[in-house]
Amino acid sequence: MGWEWYNWIAILLLACQGLFLYQSWRNFRYAIHKSRRTNEYYHPRVLLTVPCKGIDDEFAKNIASVLDQVYPDFVIHFVIEDASDPAFEYLNRLVSSKAGRGHACRVEVLIAGKGQECSQKIHNLLYSCHRAPDGTQIFAFADSDACLPPNWLNALVYPLRKDRCGATTGYRWFVPRTNNLATLALSAINAKVAQLLGNTMFNHLWGGSMAVRTDLFGPNDLERIWRNAISDDLGLSYAVKKTGRKVSFVPECLVASYEQTTWKGLFEFARRQFLITRIVTPGTWRFGLFAMIYSLLGSWGGLGMLIYGWLAGIEFNAVLWGAVPAVFLAGNVGLAILRQRMIRMLLPGDAATLRAAARADVWGTLAWSWLLFVCILSSAFGRTITWRGIRYRLLGPDHTQVLTPRSGGQ
Repeated sequence: MGWEWYNWIAILLLACQGLFLYQSWRNFRYAIHKSRRTNEYYHPRVLLTVPCKGIDDEFAKNIASVLDQVYPDFVIHFVIEDASDPAFEYLNRLVSSKAGRGHACRVEVLIAGKGQECSQKIHNLLYSCHRAPDGTQIFAFADSDACLPPNWLNALVYPLRKDRCGATTGYRWFVPRTNNLATLALSAINAKVAQLLGNTMFNHLWGGSMAVRTDLFGPNDLERIWRNAISDDLGLSYAVKKTGRKVSFVPECLVASYEQTTWKGLFEFARRQFLITRIVTPGTWRFGLFAMIYSLLGSWGGLGMLIYGWLAGIEFNAVLWGAVPAVFLAGNVGLAILRQRMIRMLLPGDAATLRAAARADVWGTLAWSWLLFVCILSSAFGRTITWRGIRYRLLGPDHTQVLTPRSGGQ
């Protein structure tokens, strides 16, 4: 039989990669097209909740972006664990300085107390939602390390006018505050994930930029979903899809997160994100691991097979065998160019700052694929994470044990 079997594998690999590249192009077109729409008539009352802990990079800028949202009917809740958090005084000063100048009907800084059976972030979110003003129709959520464009809330709410839309989401894009290699790598591997979002059934919510209707998910519904959970977005994504509705990606709600990190910080962040995914939605984690193995095998395994064929002097289809690594390797570079073109259009104000990150993403994209694979693989073991200085043991999708807080955690 010889090596004819590999011809069929090569054809299968090329077909799958072709479909993936086509879907990525569709995601790009979707993001650009949808970013041009406007919401001029759908403005239900919104409660916007922003959980805070400590002072993030660019904290004042991020909080100001929340206060500067252009929307006719919304209330803002900033929620912290206790008054000793340095964010408490900082928030009160920022809110006071903006008093009477923003569009929000009311702005409050709430103290939620310590979470006992779920993550502190979820505890803060539930505390806010249970205190929603009368007539609230939308729950919107943002992270304190995200910088929101002025039209963010308006855009996030708009798709929820349709019943088939169960929730809306944006995503983060790491904008390096310094162009050290670890920070550029963080921006690049995050960009690879962001590129997967589009008009697809596979979208997942991201907790730093998401919204739901209260008639579908009121405070008690969220309490049931989140009561013992670690992740706000993955569990809610599952609940939305269980109703037969979709998670709609809103490109205008892809937000800048200004960040600088070290290699240690990068691996801690990435492992935490993927470990949470493994525990909460193991199918998604396994698919991600398979996708990375498939991509690396197509690129480097295909190249290895081609080199072996030449060196061993066997008869093989050089065009077919050569097409596999060529399509995979060139495709990775092409995808990096495509996503960097997309973000320049979606975040034009940060385009100049992102130049170094864009070059690093394109020229280092093959190395970042290996890094992403290592990060996913590192999350295959263990159940303990540290998040914002608090240690958690993840016993199951809806079973979280809060351990002794550790100072200095991220």
